[in-house]
Amino acid sequence: MTDQVEVPAAFEFAGTPDAFQRLWTPHRMVYIGGENKPASSAEHHCPFCEIPSRSDQDGLVVARGEHVFAVLNLYPYNPGHLMVVPYRHFADFTELTEPESAELTWFVQRAMATLRAVAGPNGFNLGVNQGDAGGAGIAAHLHQHVVPRWIGDMNFMPVVGTTRVLPQLLADTRAMLAEAWPADGR
Repeated sequence: MTDQVEVPAAFEFAGTPDAFQRLWTPHRMVYIGGENKPASSAEHHCPFCEIPSRSDQDGLVVARGEHVFAVLNLYPYNPGHLMVVPYRHFADFTELTEPESAELTWFVQRAMATLRAVAGPNGFNLGVNQGDAGGAGIAAHLHQHVVPRWIGDMNFMPVVGTTRVLPQLLADTRAMLAEAWPADGR
């Protein structure tokens, strides 16, 4: 006979045995808890302003242009999830200068072409989240997401396991994409 421990009703969802094994992703708590999220809109607290001063490997930078750079998302939705970020610190899409706007658009196109060549996604989600209410994780510094998508990539893991499976380390993804990005940045 085994001892049965009574579990309070509030904890049953986490402790009730079922047929599923759990994949714990405690690293996501850093993002959920807001660690590394700037406490203010000041440039000196902005990770996007700090990334360009790091090496490409340390900053997960895939490519650098004159006005923008492409960087892997530290908390990706899918493998290869990139962001195109202006060097200049500003929040609103309407503040893009013409040269920034042109290069940002061109980098998004280049990111899509590079991802297609390297990973063969079936589609993409492209987006700019404006402000906290719009879902921006770092609202003070404009950035555009380029998320590669594959048919069936939304399998049971996000629904049942509330987690995403990323089959490749960020450093390996960065190296692969950087190698495939054209040498002249174009």
